[in-house]
Amino acid sequence: MIVVRIFFLALLWPSLASALTATLDGVEITTTVVAENLGNPVFLTSPRGDKRLFVVDQAGKILILSDNVAQETPFLDISELVSGGGEQGLLGLAFHPDYSENGRFFVNYTDADGITQIVEYRVSDDPNAALPDAATTILSIEQPFSNHNGGWIAFGPDGFLYIGMGDGGSGGDPQGNGQNLEALLGKMLRVDVDGAKPYAIPPTNPFSNGGGAPEIFLYGLRNPWRNAFDGDNLYIADVGQNRFEEIHVVSVADAGANLGWNLMEGLHCFRPRNGCDQSGLVLPIFEYPHSEGCSITGGYVYRGKAIPEIAGRYFFGDYCVGTLLSFRYADGAATDLVNLSEQLGTFASINSFGIDDDGELYLLLADGTVQKIVRAP
Repeated sequence: MIVVRIFFLALLWPSLASALTATLDGVEITTTVVAENLGNPVFLTSPRGDKRLFVVDQAGKILILSDNVAQETPFLDISELVSGGGEQGLLGLAFHPDYSENGRFFVNYTDADGITQIVEYRVSDDPNAALPDAATTILSIEQPFSNHNGGWIAFGPDGFLYIGMGDGGSGGDPQGNGQNLEALLGKMLRVDVDGAKPYAIPPTNPFSNGGGAPEIFLYGLRNPWRNAFDGDNLYIADVGQNRFEEIHVVSVADAGANLGWNLMEGLHCFRPRNGCDQSGLVLPIFEYPHSEGCSITGGYVYRGKAIPEIAGRYFFGDYCVGTLLSFRYADGAATDLVNLSEQLGTFASINSFGIDDDGELYLLLADGTVQKIVRAP
């Protein structure tokens, strides 16, 4: 009877039956494959109140997963506009908070010339198809090199659109964009896409009245690769240069914060022989050295209902070594760090994370797979 029951469970949950489990905060968790063969998925999200999953393929398509199956026709296909490969491509997607009423959504991609384009689109009368010709360019930002494009966009709790920009690429920020208040590169930008066309400047932006580019919200970033809001807190995973990967947590009230690059790499002076004045800098709450990985992939704070025991935990990974880690943020510090890969094993290169409308958490892997973190059966 026991053998028959195990066989029956394996038929019901083939991906779970062979998966390893991890104990986290007293509960057993694992991952299950929800979709495969999705090209190179770099982001996943859902509009508010919508049970569908929208997956961004770096090559220039937005795919819809319905009941864990990718629909044959993409929601949006702008492959002909996108420069693909390396760190370029279609990199970000954000649905307007009122998407169910206005059908507006925004994408972040590098065009054929490598220029970052923030573009607004609209859904058609068919909820599974966007209008590819109804495009309005919100912002264009020239990129001096092909790497460090950032790519993340999201609406914050204040209703403004946030845009994560890398420092423009190469290595070591040769143009000094991270600390240049007139450059949009190496920054977290914040704009109001409802206040004017193409956008208005939020009055609480630090340079809204001068002293720097008015779009800037934060500065001193190298290449923020996947960021996430948890209430008023913004988690920023910034990819390091040669030594350290780092995570910052800032509030939407922290406009004008200097996160340090290229004066600092993590908690350390980037070029100590030149000296570095750390006064006024907002340093990361967590870092790890390149002996443990080489390219951080930021994730989310879990707020789903399926595993309430782990609510409040931040999950992130490393692209190079495929590790999955988690900590809790408390009193300005990362606490209770757990390397889940010690139990779950490592993953194929972790491109990104995503959450659905229920707050459940997904991993997006470079092998074209989307996996979901679930309670072990």
